[in-house]
Amino acid sequence: MTTQRKNLLNELEQIRDSKIICYIGADRQSISTRIAPDIIPVFYKHLVSLGPIKKLDLFLFTKGGDVLTALRLVDLIYEFTDQFSILIPYKAYSAGTLIALGASEIVMNKSGELSPIDPNVTSIYNPQDPLNATARLPVSVEDIYSFFSVTKNLGILNEDAMVQVFLRLLDSVQPLAIGSLYRSYLLIRDVAKKLLIKHLDSLADEQKINAIVNKLTKKFFSHNYIIGRKEALESLNLPIIYSSEVLESKIWLLYENYEAYLDLDKPYNPEISANNDGNFMVSCGIIESLHRSDEYIFKGILEKDTTDTVRNVNILEQGWQKIEEDNQKCF
Repeated sequence: MTTQRKNLLNELEQIRDSKIICYIGADRQSISTRIAPDIIPVFYKHLVSLGPIKKLDLFLFTKGGDVLTALRLVDLIYEFTDQFSILIPYKAYSAGTLIALGASEIVMNKSGELSPIDPNVTSIYNPQDPLNATARLPVSVEDIYSFFSVTKNLGILNEDAMVQVFLRLLDSVQPLAIGSLYRSYLLIRDVAKKLLIKHLDSLADEQKINAIVNKLTKKFFSHNYIIGRKEALESLNLPIIYSSEVLESKIWLLYENYEAYLDLDKPYNPEISANNDGNFMVSCGIIESLHRSDEYIFKGILEKDTTDTVRNVNILEQGWQKIEEDNQKCF
């Protein structure tokens, strides 16, 4: 960990009276890190190394990822502490929003963003992309609901007509794709409820829980809709805490440090970073606490022809690696 990050983390822990783990998933053009099951053993090592934890803050930046990993991570955190909060400097989308639902306190900067959690599913059963023969178009629950809503608004309400509308839909989307999408939709709703009852009462707060889940899965018209802290507090009724000026400044400085370290705002070009032999290595994710740093590393090689033109980019190794202080950013 760099000295500057260590100082910022120390200051944040003192302000928050907590211990902090940072999880930064890069979303650079060409390379990215998504929430996936391989983060669980890494988080476990950090949680063990922190020792007794009265209160844990997760400093999170992510575009999303695996739904079940979000649930598993929150379950793991609650094995080590009863007080779990999340710090959101900027993006915490999709599965990142799910993780936030499991926290009893969501500390958001003015720049903090959540997103809907409605699923977009892409499988071999999805419609083919007309612009790319090897790609499939994603299908969302909202697309299906909107299709039938338009039909009803046009006055097509009788049962026979609706059957014909459904058959028309099946001309474009295979039944298995619709089934897969609906199963994912039910899964996300179930996971969201399980996360919320980590800090809410499943019976006393049932109406509140259902309202939050319904809004996040059904009430927004785009998976890309951005939810700021005011809407998250007033419309979704989430446990949002507005950062104080001092806390906001420290949180943003730490985010900017990670942004610069991982070059989050720059596309990645292996041709520029490769050495003379064509080997390259790049970090595109960090899980970090005061006494341990892990980075998600891609290692690869460029294949060139006799004219030194790059013909292929081969990834030789990728995964989470513990990074010693004197080895950080040595590639």
